[in-house]
Amino acid sequence: MRRVFSTTWLVLALATLLAWPSMVLAQGAFQLVTGDEFKQALPKDFYLEGNAIPTQERNAALMKTPAGARALVALIDTTGYSSQIQQKYEGMLITEGGLSLCGTMVRVGSYGFGLARPTPPSDADAKFFLYNQAGRKVAECVAKKDNKLEQPVPLQVVVGEGAAARLYLTRYWLELK
Repeated sequence: MRRVFSTTWLVLALATLLAWPSMVLAQGAFQLVTGDEFKQALPKDFYLEGNAIPTQERNAALMKTPAGARALVALIDTTGYSSQIQQKYEGMLITEGGLSLCGTMVRVGSYGFGLARPTPPSDADAKFFLYNQAGRKVAECVAKKDNKLEQPVPLQVVVGEGAAARLYLTRYWLELK
């Protein structure tokens, strides 16, 4: 009886040690979330500066951060809104945990964002702006241009093997940590 008990503990300990590296890797990287969980998380409209602005499901991404919190990014449809809103906002971000966006720590909450692109055919980087729901700027940084990107789309998140991911807005990208 005692020998069976020690063998069982030995097998359990060995299985835990073998599984440990994969558990650590899963916790240390961003993960894209799709399917029903994505559809349930995406709001139909996003509220900014007193406006309920429709989100674009086809240009949205839900991810789990390395810490396990969810973060949702999506483009919004500002057609029919004032020129001030159209020029300022391109998308939205909702995060359930701390997130580093291009070097700035973003706290739990919801935000709107905009991207000031250079005039074509310039290869210069763009300027990214992050606003709280009242429209006050909370962060600003450079969004680097990736001319090597073969198929740019309006919004995509590229998850790497490390603890960072890239948010692409066409050819311009920001680092997420």
